[in-house]
Amino acid sequence: MDSLIGSPRRRSDSLSSTTSQGSKSKMQLRQRLFQLLSRIEDMSSEDEASEEVSRSLDDAFQLCGCLMPTDSFRLHMVTWNVATAEPPEDVTSLLQLDVQPPTDLFVIGLQEVNSTPIRFISDLLVEDSWSHTFMDTLAPRGFIKVTSMRMQGLLLLVFAKQHHLPYIRHIQTTYTRTGIFGYWGNKGGVSVRFTFYGHTVCFLNCHLAAHMNYALQRVDEFEHILETQEFDNADTAHVLDHKAVFCFGDLNFRIADHGLHFLRSSINSGRLNLLWTKDQLTMMKKNEPFLQEFEEGPLNFKPTYKFDRNSDTYDTRKSAVALPLTMYRPRPLQRCSTTLFFLLTSLTWGLLSVWLGAWYRELNPPSGKKRKPAWTDRILWRIKPKTLSSEDDEKTSVCTDDEQDEYPLVITQDKYNSDMSYGVSDHKPVTATFTLELRKYFDTPLVHISPIGVWSADQDALLNYTVQEDFMSSTWDWIGLYKVGFKNASDYETFVWVREKELPETNEVIEISVDKDEIPLISGQYVLGYFSTNMQSIIGLSANFQILESKRAVMEGLIPETINGLNK
Repeated sequence: MDSLIGSPRRRSDSLSSTTSQGSKSKMQLRQRLFQLLSRIEDMSSEDEASEEVSRSLDDAFQLCGCLMPTDSFRLHMVTWNVATAEPPEDVTSLLQLDVQPPTDLFVIGLQEVNSTPIRFISDLLVEDSWSHTFMDTLAPRGFIKVTSMRMQGLLLLVFAKQHHLPYIRHIQTTYTRTGIFGYWGNKGGVSVRFTFYGHTVCFLNCHLAAHMNYALQRVDEFEHILETQEFDNADTAHVLDHKAVFCFGDLNFRIADHGLHFLRSSINSGRLNLLWTKDQLTMMKKNEPFLQEFEEGPLNFKPTYKFDRNSDTYDTRKSAVALPLTMYRPRPLQRCSTTLFFLLTSLTWGLLSVWLGAWYRELNPPSGKKRKPAWTDRILWRIKPKTLSSEDDEKTSVCTDDEQDEYPLVITQDKYNSDMSYGVSDHKPVTATFTLELRKYFDTPLVHISPIGVWSADQDALLNYTVQEDFMSSTWDWIGLYKVGFKNASDYETFVWVREKELPETNEVIEISVDKDEIPLISGQYVLGYFSTNMQSIIGLSANFQILESKRAVMEGLIPETINGLNK
């Protein structure tokens, strides 16, 4: 097994990722009050002292106000190695949909989604079954899929409440392969980055090397992914350039040294604290500066791997030895981004793995060894280091550009747990809930859009839009008509291109006609959305409005004709 405790490898130095906002505010306030008391001693009149008190207190509270965020948002995260299983019928418990306060963002990372060659190619053409399940569950509650990223078995999904969509901008995705010398995507990471009310955020879903003896390889793969993933943005070209980073997934770190009997005894008796010090990730953090920048809540839930399927019982079956797709683990290579090559290797390896798997199992028959329980599934977060650490709350992080950052970001983890009720996989899902407190950089959408007059399929309809702030618009931008409860930006009823001849001026009102043949015949609640091709997001939404029932709907027999309130 790797030597987990020893001299650290050489890496660039890093500052602490957190600083105590509460301590800083108190210190600043204390300094101002001390200055105030010193000045009062030198005052000759009560009026002068009163004026000075008022002015200094205003300054002090204004200072604290700059440090205190003004808006709070709830983020719910899920990581789950689904072991090629199909989704369960109900994921309501997993998403904690009935919890208060209501959630604003959902970020879901899955590993080992079924990616056999035929299945994977079909999923490239249509949404996979897991995406459909989450969209079908969340859309009726007003959540829209912002974006997703898929690399073989790795899947990352981001959902947001409809009213947040215009403030989620500059969406980009990327991936990194680390399996088979960096050419195969059975292991690696997929990520999504965007700005949320102006704050840069990145989510990275990883599946790292398996097996007890590869702890150092897992660290190497994790660091490689963080260093090599690139985005087309000058200020946040890499993952760690973002103000807030969430790294999660099947990180595959195991519990070292302890035997199977001791592990199960400690778990069954609820003495999880006896296992924490031998958790490989905890041990590796002692010697790895880049890992020390990441925070994690306490592991107060049972290890989430490995279970018999459809049960709460840890592995009792004799396990076959899997084909070691990453048996030899040199430094991973840069990913190959050629789609054609990716598809060809998928097909080739799908056939090759069948033959190699049979050959390997013939030479190495099942050992009958049971897998030890482990906290393989984790959720970490990091605030971009700005200042040295101070008296931190262990579950709260603050990002500040300097002592008086005008736009702070505070992340507090509220819950960190596993959900034992799901048994379709040999892993249990892990969930985490965070409160994001921040001061918005802006609260006005880039584009204002609204319908004009009555909308019905009996006549052409009109809409207008206004660019309220300059941005990189394109004649490929479009305006979609969505039924309230839509699932994603592509789930429109119809769309129209924005003005094609020339780009709009700021505050210019532009009117566009929508052909009546494109308007739905049945009445319902709808919303208009302006989609930016360059930002890959909806940057403007109208208020919900009613489309009236068309006379054509009756003529075409889509709805029954009524006479004096009765169906004909």
